[in-house]
Formats: sequence, structure tokens, C-alpha cells
Amino acid sequence: MERPQYIRFSAKSPAGEALLSWWSSLEKDRGDRARLCRCSDLIEVVFVPAYHRLFNRLRTLASVDEGRLPAVVGLLAHVRNDLRDHSFATQMALPKTQGGNARVSGLRFRRLLRCRDQGELFPSLIRAVRLLDRKANICDLAQGIYWWNDDIRKKWAYEYYFAAPIEK
Repeated sequence: MERPQYIRFSAKSPAGEALLSWWSSLEKDRGDRARLCRCSDLIEVVFVPAYHRLFNRLRTLASVDEGRLPAVVGLLAHVRNDLRDHSFATQMALPKTQGGNARVSGLRFRRLLRCRDQGELFPSLIRAVRLLDRKANICDLAQGIYWWNDDIRKKWAYEYYFAAPIEK
């Protein structure tokens, strides 16, 4: 079987299953999780062995862009619970309490969408994950940050404003 040219992080894809397995292993190896959470930029993520465990596993499945993967790894270390019932953008729009404002404000969301590269996006998404009480759709978040581009930004905007149409 030939390796796919592009990696896809969905829960049922081989890459998605490898990602979820790796993410689950962070619960057992809290030292690696802590080292990843302390990374202040994407270069530091590459110095953590947990990054290389995932990188080496994924490259047997598909072509992996080593410039894109550190953002996924560094960000997912901050997520404690995988919630698959909504996309990540929808999760940012949902209110904490009935009738309340979105967990991630419209202003913060628009700032996030203005990020042009992963280095700029990385700290903004860490803050967003924290606002979501460290709960996120792992595969959807990984897919979005790995392939961050105009299409992803547009997709997230539609999902966010569909769930929070009154958010300004």
C-alpha cells in the first residue's frame, strides 16, 4: 500500500488514530506533557522527545511537514479532554452558561483568524484552549492548525458564527 501524499487527522484515519493514541500517552507520561506545555515557541517543541515519537509514527503513514507538526504537538499537550461532539470553532462559540456569551469572544476569535502563520497562531490557540477549560476536539483542532490557511480560517468563521450569530 502506498503512503498518502497528504496527512489527514480524522478520528477514523490512520494518522488520526496515531495522533489520538499519542495524545492519550501524554496522560501516562506527564513529564513530556509538562515539557511541551512549557514550550514558548515552536522550535522548543522539536526539542522534546514526545514530539519525535509522534513524528516518527506519522511519517510511516503519510508525508509529514516537519514545519507544521510542532504546532499540533505543542498545542495538544494543553488539551486534557477530547470532546468530539462539535468542531473546535463551534466549541469556541458555545456559551459557558445558558444564554451567556461565547467562551471565546468575537474579538479574540477575529484576532485568531488574522494570524497568518503557526508561530503567531500558537499562543492564541493556547489561550483559546484554556478558555475552553482544556477541552477540545483533538482531531479537528489538529487538522485546522496543521493545514492553517485561508480555507481553514473561512471554515472556522462559518462554524463559529453559525453557533454564535449574536457574537460581535
